[in-house]
Amino acid sequence: MRISAFSLLQRLLLAGIVGLLAATAAHAKPDAHGAPDKFVLDAANEALNVLKSDSAVKSGDLAHINQVVDQYILPYVNFRKTTQLAAGRYWRQATPEQKDALADAFRGTLIRTYSGALTNVTSQTSIKLLPFRGDPNADDVVVRSLITQSNGQPVGVDYRLEKDPQQGWRIYDMNVEGIWLIQNYRNQFAQQIQQSGIDGLIKALNQRNQ
Repeated sequence: MRISAFSLLQRLLLAGIVGLLAATAAHAKPDAHGAPDKFVLDAANEALNVLKSDSAVKSGDLAHINQVVDQYILPYVNFRKTTQLAAGRYWRQATPEQKDALADAFRGTLIRTYSGALTNVTSQTSIKLLPFRGDPNADDVVVRSLITQSNGQPVGVDYRLEKDPQQGWRIYDMNVEGIWLIQNYRNQFAQQIQQSGIDGLIKALNQRNQ
């Protein structure tokens, strides 16, 4: 995989994950079965409260960042679906073991990529939800927002969510200024798989995660 491609993803994820974590509304527990826009906002608040007071995250402790991600981000993300859509048609060709290994490797890649976003969240970071335009009865919606940092212009970030009958709303894709996360990775995954197969993609991701 090309380094330049990952540099782009670092920028994309920096804005997107900061948006997921940064908000200034009341500290409500996320309701996965409620309104999708309120769910995104409340999930952001819950994580932000931890980040503002967690010195280990601010110092860049990757092991601790993994724990924060497990506790405050992954419960609200359908990460397996994100991996499946990023792999595209190649997902159907993968064995169950390869699917698990790819999901684990991809997770490690994203954590390393957006760990900088977690350390850069400050009291000046804020999120503003834009008016919801979707069908409130739909099971797949997009929540739009503007992310503001003290040192830059607002950045448009969209979150795509799917509603599971049991688990409720979960995020599975992000769009930062016109770039969808899954689509961007799908192009890279396809190129790597064509060169060295699914195992080659898993190996390449794991090498970058070291």
